[in-house]
Amino acid sequence: MTYRELANEIFKKGKNKMDAMEVYIEKSKQIQIGVFEGEIDKYQIAESEGLSLRGISGDKMGYSYTEKVDPSSIDMLVHEAYENAKYIDSVDKEIIFSGSEQYKEIEQHKDGLGQVSLEEKMQFVKKLEEAAFQLDERVVAVNSCIYNEIESSRRLINTTGIDLEDKGHLAYSYISVIVKEEDDTKTGMSYMIAHDFSAFDPKKMAEEAVEEGLSMLGATPIKSKEYPVIFRNDVFADLFGAYRSIFHAESVQKGLSLLKDKLGDIIASERLTVVDDPFLKGGFATRAFDDEGTATKLQKVIDQGVLNTYFYNWKTAIKDGVQSTGHGHRSSYKSPITTSTSNLYIEAGKPSFQSMIQGMDHGLLITNLAGLHAGLNPVSGDYSLSAHGYEVEDGKIKRPVNQITIAGNFFEMLMQIEEIGNDLKFNMSFIGSPSIKVKGVSVAGE
Repeated sequence: MTYRELANEIFKKGKNKMDAMEVYIEKSKQIQIGVFEGEIDKYQIAESEGLSLRGISGDKMGYSYTEKVDPSSIDMLVHEAYENAKYIDSVDKEIIFSGSEQYKEIEQHKDGLGQVSLEEKMQFVKKLEEAAFQLDERVVAVNSCIYNEIESSRRLINTTGIDLEDKGHLAYSYISVIVKEEDDTKTGMSYMIAHDFSAFDPKKMAEEAVEEGLSMLGATPIKSKEYPVIFRNDVFADLFGAYRSIFHAESVQKGLSLLKDKLGDIIASERLTVVDDPFLKGGFATRAFDDEGTATKLQKVIDQGVLNTYFYNWKTAIKDGVQSTGHGHRSSYKSPITTSTSNLYIEAGKPSFQSMIQGMDHGLLITNLAGLHAGLNPVSGDYSLSAHGYEVEDGKIKRPVNQITIAGNFFEMLMQIEEIGNDLKFNMSFIGSPSIKVKGVSVAGE
């Protein structure tokens, strides 16, 4: 039975109980390969499939789901969605969306992963670990060396006329090394995300990880005071991503974001433009429609420092009397509709990373932040985070710095952005940022 036929049978069974229904089907295949001391110590191929049903009964939305995607699940799905709707206490209205006028055609990435044998992928991971050990005798361990590949599809069919489908694939690799000199031990890491296997270069990744580890040997704290700070691209992407929820309409409506009533206001330096681009060429979260079937569109959430929009799904949009922005999201078929972004990134500037360093008289380059979830408050914007990186003096990296804590307020930091680099990079949560220079950050060290 096809997905379309199965959905039709579900709708037929539930038509006397629910006014509108929606079937969401998710299918994925994941390959995980890990290596330890030259031997494959993790190898797993996992396939999963699941179906969720949403149905409106008496102005309430009911949910049900199953891992068994076949006709034997129909009675259970309809019964549980109908019963679930009875016990929903929320007064917020939800809808089964009837569809957008048009959906942009997304250029599908060529399958640069499936054409490569598993043996080649295993050899890549082994070469990555081997390359790290060969680069320097001070590399004493590779504590993580993995390759993961994900192929996924989703299908959305409802009783109001929607029938949408898309597919995607990507792979990522990660290596973390431990280096040691006398009693001094440090770590270094490197990661890569790509749609094409040919993008994975074991030698380059190993060099990045080893060089980062070696460069931190001999690190000591720096004197406590306020410094100009350059956040490396991947670090600021992680920090910005930790505050992503401040743009969600749900957070604004619940009083969990200080951006309430700030639309049209200047909330950041005029140098800062933040884009959510679901059509980004080569993007890792590219999509023509969200998980409610709403057509996606390119949006500048911050345009030269001015807040333009919040991110809405239909539930939060109806509450504010606006249209959904196409940000309805399910973390899986088992989950209710929440909010999330597609390819969210800070627009790159013109300066190179090197020129940003050269233009700094005395300050810090931050290359790692720890405790991003425990050490920050997305409601107030306050943060206090362990960090390490390098002291910069007279336009040159002087020495490595560790055992420091940076503290401040994220909203104030956005206003203090002085420079944005041209080195845009996406992290493993699909948040992108160039390197960012901030006027002053409070640093606690020695």
